[in-house]
Amino acid sequence: MVLLKSSSSSLVFKVKRKKTELVAPASPTPHEIKLLSNLDEQEGLRCHLPLVQFFPYNPLITAWDDIIHFFKEALSKALVFYYPFAGRIREGAKGKLMVDCTGEGVLFTQAEADVTLDQFGSDLMPPFPCFDELLYNVPGSDQIINAPLLIIQVTRLKCGGFILATRMNHTMCDVIGLEQFTKALIEIAFGAEKPSIMPVWCRELLCERDPPRVTCIHHEYDQLPLDNKSVFKPYHSSFFFGPKEIDALRRRLPSHLAESSTTFDVLTACLWRCRTAALQWENLNQEVRLLSIVNARLGASRFNPPLPKGFYGNAIVFPAAVSTVGKICGSPLSYALELVKKAKSEASEEYFHSVVDLLAINGRACFTRTGSFVVSDLSRTGFRDADYGWGKPLYSGLAKAGFGDILGVSFYVPHTNSKGEHGTVVPICLPEEAMVRFEEELNEILNFKDEKEEYVTVLRSNM
Repeated sequence: MVLLKSSSSSLVFKVKRKKTELVAPASPTPHEIKLLSNLDEQEGLRCHLPLVQFFPYNPLITAWDDIIHFFKEALSKALVFYYPFAGRIREGAKGKLMVDCTGEGVLFTQAEADVTLDQFGSDLMPPFPCFDELLYNVPGSDQIINAPLLIIQVTRLKCGGFILATRMNHTMCDVIGLEQFTKALIEIAFGAEKPSIMPVWCRELLCERDPPRVTCIHHEYDQLPLDNKSVFKPYHSSFFFGPKEIDALRRRLPSHLAESSTTFDVLTACLWRCRTAALQWENLNQEVRLLSIVNARLGASRFNPPLPKGFYGNAIVFPAAVSTVGKICGSPLSYALELVKKAKSEASEEYFHSVVDLLAINGRACFTRTGSFVVSDLSRTGFRDADYGWGKPLYSGLAKAGFGDILGVSFYVPHTNSKGEHGTVVPICLPEEAMVRFEEELNEILNFKDEKEEYVTVLRSNM
């Protein structure tokens, strides 16, 4: 296998920022209290998610100040419709979270960096060097309670390109909800008076029944003591999987599974096995979990009737596949694949309501961290096509692996590499010594050739 390291990991640069400001809704909005749902306020989602988009130089853009004014004006108008984003999270009785729609606004920073887009490397993948320069952590802004719910920084590069970095309070929405807000912002930027999809709150649809009743098994919320396999000094890498890599994985499977399984399922089974082996658990009977994030808006998990069009709250659950280290590492890849598919298939509408009721009964518990690997498929989001008037981004997705300080979370980001190959970037976070073993395990699965195939390639960047 050819393994290419990104040269950007040693890149160091500084940015010059203007004073951070609050962008408020363009016109008066209701000052009211809106309750979050049980899914919104669960402990595992009380974190911030950083996203980043890299835009190349556009010769049609000549006035930087005009671009900033144009973007801020569109943002301000979009907040009239999505006015809860301009408020602040408050904590009520028994820890209940709610949005105080104060209209204060979201944090916005404009900056210029002494670096060109080319210096980030030919293949843009997380983790990105000096990311704290690209998204300024305003003191106090990283709190969940009483802090801005959205932080945005637009950074102009020496070459004329742009980097747009965003951090969202995950209690407010999931990635599909944020995509809906982004689409509204773009539509307004291009002259629309209102979004084509109007936002809908309706968080009560994902609150507990009366009385609450847990009707399904939820191993994702089994509370286990943390250990050094779950809490560690993070080392981040990303891997690109194109058609050759996915074909190589399918050749490792029985034909009926290779033909009936999605790319997400096949890739997830591979990564779960490699990660489990890389962590070198001493006890082969140690339980490990694969948590696939499933959205109530999509596929077989879609509600009937569906959630209202325009609903932008969290509509995700984490059904768990459970096995042991010995079985995952000692069985064919098809074993892990069957477990992944079975767990996903359990995420029915009743499963969602059972999770909501469990969270009500157990006090908004966090999903299990010990021995867990959490994966989220973002291939159906439209961030890669987001055009604010600057052209489409070269990379658009999560800035790194993890939910806040929960490190064992990976996102599947659609991406086109420098060779023009369409595939998936997967950020991975492990202890540094385990990352080396992870690569070795991945090589063992992927690095083979037959009479027709060349060696497959995994493109990696690390930091």
